[in-house]
Amino acid sequence: MSTHSIAGRNVFTGQPTRITIQDGLISRIEDLSDQHIHAAPAQPDRWLAPGFIDLQVNGYGGFDLNQDPLDVDTVISLTHRLLAAGTTTFLPTLITASEHRIVAALAAIARARQADPLVAHAIPFVHVEGPHIFPEDGPRGAHPREHVRPPDLAEFNRWQQSSHNLVGLVTLSPHWDHAPQYIAALAQQGVRVSIGHTHASPEQIHRAADAGATLSTHLGNGVSTMLPRHPNLLWAQLADDRLTATFIADGHHLPADTLRSMLRAKGIQRSVLVSDSVALAGMPPGNYTSPIGGAVELHPNGRLCMAGSDILAGSASSLADDLAWLLNNSICSLPDAFLMAASNPGRFVDGRGLLLPGAPADLLSFSFHPNTAAIHLHTVFSNGVECPTP
Repeated sequence: MSTHSIAGRNVFTGQPTRITIQDGLISRIEDLSDQHIHAAPAQPDRWLAPGFIDLQVNGYGGFDLNQDPLDVDTVISLTHRLLAAGTTTFLPTLITASEHRIVAALAAIARARQADPLVAHAIPFVHVEGPHIFPEDGPRGAHPREHVRPPDLAEFNRWQQSSHNLVGLVTLSPHWDHAPQYIAALAQQGVRVSIGHTHASPEQIHRAADAGATLSTHLGNGVSTMLPRHPNLLWAQLADDRLTATFIADGHHLPADTLRSMLRAKGIQRSVLVSDSVALAGMPPGNYTSPIGGAVELHPNGRLCMAGSDILAGSASSLADDLAWLLNNSICSLPDAFLMAASNPGRFVDGRGLLLPGAPADLLSFSFHPNTAAIHLHTVFSNGVECPTP
């Protein structure tokens, strides 16, 4: 029976805290503020927080989940790179592709989970973003048009058969004729459905929520560049309290004023941060060829676009980078940032992202100084196992 502890200021309460870890779980949380001064953490600038939970990861650090073919080693290496960046739970996100490629990638992720216990813990299930999206330029984003197709429950069942029921989240556009029936069938199986890459009407948005959709994928992106002032699909999703919205807070997908206003409209409790990171996240600026978007350009300011275009091709930031951008732009407080980057997404992943006895010991010790590009990680625990950090 392994027992160890970690100390710092609780990111939610601000109080000096010691967390005891036993057999992969948080066994005890002590508030040290009323104890003898020598019992308090020696480094008061160190914070304790749950690990980041990212519901949308296409790749990171040169490892690409949408490469063809996807192999087990790529999934394992990606997981360990993300752990080093503080992301202790993530959903591998497969974008629009042929059924053959989706099935093969799902099978590779399933094998990676079987091969490595940390991977099995870090990847609770897979997010399939597409292929049932709006086919036109703008809403489709960088997804390949030739593989966009309507929802098909028989195809979904084949996804699950290839991966031992590993698909737990599907992003689709609710404009398709039989979208409500498809959404209801997935929801009945416990699979989350998110609205995204769409030009759907407000009525279609609300019908999707009626059928069981519970999320909005990177709200404000994956939409037409021109929308009616009102009504439109953004207002409908912001207004529908049944939908939790995910946002990309990298400074490129949403300007600061836009994100600030959307968070106020949606409310912190119904908001989740996602990185939408691709393999080029963490790489130097330059021109690249990517499975997402083909020829792409990573600009010195971190903006990743399809070459010769302003169309974004995913994000080159991690959740740690996004959190720093939020704080440096005074968009939210540190506790609210961790609600959106850990606790709120944790509601969709077996109740993770909490600092409570009995919760998985997925923990960060970090420091942050204003006007720096990212938080500084000191310690990362995944399921009670200490992971290397940069």
